[in-house]
Formats: sequence, structure tokens, C-alpha cells
Amino acid sequence: MTNGDGEKLTLIQLLPNMLTVTAIVAGLTAIRVGLQGNYELAVQLILLAAILDGLDGRLARALGSNSKMGAELDSLADFLNFGVAPGLLLYVWALEDTWQLGWLSVLVYAICAVTRLARFNVARKADAGSPENAYFMGIPSPAGAMLVMLPMYASFAFESEQIIPDTILSIYIAVVGLLMIGRFPVWSFKTTQISQRRVKAFLVGFAAIGAAIAIYTWVALVVLSLIYVGAVIWMLPASRRALAKDK
Repeated sequence: MTNGDGEKLTLIQLLPNMLTVTAIVAGLTAIRVGLQGNYELAVQLILLAAILDGLDGRLARALGSNSKMGAELDSLADFLNFGVAPGLLLYVWALEDTWQLGWLSVLVYAICAVTRLARFNVARKADAGSPENAYFMGIPSPAGAMLVMLPMYASFAFESEQIIPDTILSIYIAVVGLLMIGRFPVWSFKTTQISQRRVKAFLVGFAAIGAAIAIYTWVALVVLSLIYVGAVIWMLPASRRALAKDK
């Protein structure tokens, strides 16, 4: 098979695109099982799509199989998995009885997600060949999807049908959407480097987090979401200073 430039690709080099397609399948299946009322599985499938999203780009760079088609496919997958599926899932989970406000918040979230992805694609093409940026502008769409489903994690963790009122939930969904198109810098953890003397501690911590998610899935996701929000707020002043210095 060939990429968009006519260069032949091996099956190994096609693995990133295969992961992206698998993520799309996960997102579509999440919508289906959510409509059937299996909300926990639906959330897990969106989380799986987020993990695959974090792997496909890295794998493509490692294998030297970056392509224009792969980049566009990844962007379309992001919109489906992080812009469409979470909002629809929240709507059928809690907001169908508040048709106007609930659906409006889902639309705001989805439009913000696609706007953010379009802005990201334009910036990526303009910076082609440049080193990977240490900052995002606004909350990245995978993180936005993880945050917008926080009320569901909490509900599953405390075995409650719904923790917050419909009106507040609708506002929350719209606010998360607006954070994705915000003009504030957010540290990109992809560029974080770990010194050799801290690698062991990092791996132990990573294993502990993985075990917590496996054993106490929903409580762990609630805690991790709150930690992420706290980290973004805590690092915001330093991120602004570093970004201003780079300019």
C-alpha cells in the first residue's frame, strides 16, 4: 500500500492508521451501547479511544509513517470520539428530559470541539517541520472529553443515578467546551522529560495509577480528573511566562 505521496508502506507502518480506525470503532460502539443504556461500557470505550489516540501519533513518528491521510484520519477520529460521543452519551444518560437546554449544551460542546480541532490543524500545518510545541492553546480535545464525563465517573463511583441537577450539568458541559477553545496555554505533557534518576520513581507511580484505575476505576478517574484541573490551574502562570518568553 502507498501513502498520499505515492511511497509504499509496510504493514508495520500502517499500524498507526489501524489504531486510529480501532479508536473510531470504539467511539461509534460507545454511542451504540450508550443508546442501549450500558453507560459504564460506553465510557470505557471512549477512554480506550483516548488511549489509542495517544499511541497512534507517537507510533507513526517512531515508524516514520507520518502521512497527510493519517493526520486527517486522526483529526476526524478525534472529533467523533471526543467531540460527538461524550456529548451524546451525557445527553442520553441525563439530559433527555431537558430537551432544549441539554441539547443546546451538547451542541455548544461539539461545535467547540470541532473549532478547536480546526484551529489545531491550521497551526500544525503552519508549523510543519518545527519541534513539537510544549503548550496547547486551550484544553486539548481528549482531555476535554475526559473532563466532560466527570459527572458520570462520580455517579458510577458513588452508585448514584445523577449527582448534579440537569441545569448545572448542562452548564458544565458548555463550560468544558468553551475551555477547549480558550486562549490560555496548557502544558503539553507529551513534551515532558524525566531525568534518569527519577525514572524508577516515575514507573512505580505509573504502575500505582494503573492499578488504581484497574481496581477502583471510577474513583480513580474522579481523582485524576481533579488533579488534572488542579495541575492546569497551578501551571498556568508559569505557562504564560514561558509562552511570552518564547515569543
